Amino acid sequence: MEDAIAKTSTTESTIKKESETEVKELQETIDSLKNQVKEMHSRLLEAAILNNKYVQTIQDHQKQIEQLKKPPLFICSVVELFDNMALLRQHGSNQENITRIPDEIIPEIEAGARVAVTNNLAIVKVLSRSVDVRARVMELIEAPDIDYDMIGGLHRQIEEVIEVLELPLTSPELFTEVGIEPPNGILLYGPPGTGKTLIAKAVAHRAKATFIRMSGTELVQKYIGEGARLVRDVFNIAREKAPSIVFIDEIDAVGSRRTYEGTTGSSEVNRTMVQLLSELDGFDKRGHVKIVAATNRIDLLDPALLRPGRFDRIIEVPRPDAKGRWEIFKIHSRNMKLDNVDFEELAEMTEGLSGADLKAIVTEAGMFVIRRKGKAVTMEDFKKAYDKMIIKEKKEEVAGMFV
Repeated sequence: MEDAIAKTSTTESTIKKESETEVKELQETIDSLKNQVKEMHSRLLEAAILNNKYVQTIQDHQKQIEQLKKPPLFICSVVELFDNMALLRQHGSNQENITRIPDEIIPEIEAGARVAVTNNLAIVKVLSRSVDVRARVMELIEAPDIDYDMIGGLHRQIEEVIEVLELPLTSPELFTEVGIEPPNGILLYGPPGTGKTLIAKAVAHRAKATFIRMSGTELVQKYIGEGARLVRDVFNIAREKAPSIVFIDEIDAVGSRRTYEGTTGSSEVNRTMVQLLSELDGFDKRGHVKIVAATNRIDLLDPALLRPGRFDRIIEVPRPDAKGRWEIFKIHSRNMKLDNVDFEELAEMTEGLSGADLKAIVTEAGMFVIRRKGKAVTMEDFKKAYDKMIIKEKKEEVAGMFV
């Protein structure tokens, strides 16, 4: 009996262990299945994201296919307008056709405009004028903070600039009453640092007109025809935004005497200058567009550029005289604290210097005060600045000649 009970107990124990083992295995299987479900959810989410991307890509490709199936648009120029009809000239073929103008486009369209048309010449859109972006950025948005009273020793030159540039724009009736054509432009010439660009900045500040500035070197381009096109675009913008003033600095870079050296570079410069001559005084009316040019080397300019009609006033901007130097010192030191400074003596000792030289002396005199932690600029500071900026440079130039 005891043996039977022992066997029964052993059997129950074995069954219990087997059951526990089975439960454990089932729990592991359940955990494994849960992990597989999580992994499947993660993969399903990734697949959904990829599916959305593929759907978006398919839609983009479908749009591109639809765009490619559309007929191309052609560019035409509007030659003439007749009520709700327009005479168009196709670019490239120069064929002319008359087409109806859609009602919504009638307020925007004008003769000379560029339009996009379909194969059957139906006008779709009015395009902006074709202008080089380099020409657009030459327009001066913010005027320099320079006025005529900040320029010393150039009273006569400033009076002529006002007569030529400001009066025709502000009081054109004066020229109409007398019966003369107002001057078209001025050429400023003289040594470096005498105030030519400064006068142009003052004009930009005072003029109630669009101010467009460029350098002669900007008009010299690498590729054939680019320089001439840039000149044409600049003057087109000036006409569109008239009244306007075009300032060409260092005009000798593009306006020197015409020569042919057998290179594409020289021929391109000549081509650019011919376009400039045409814009200055050609068949097309310039309108209320005034020209200001500046150069250090008037002797290099082509005679065709200097004749009346292109530049009606050729104004020399010389180095300042004693009175002018006194004025320049007063202007550049007006915000300084001065201690017993004799500007007449400074004007005498700086004979032959330009306005830029005088400004450099004033700045250096202020630097001497900063170095010694002073409060006011003395006559000694100006003399030291003169010795450092002018005398020392001259000695170095002379020494360099004998090296």
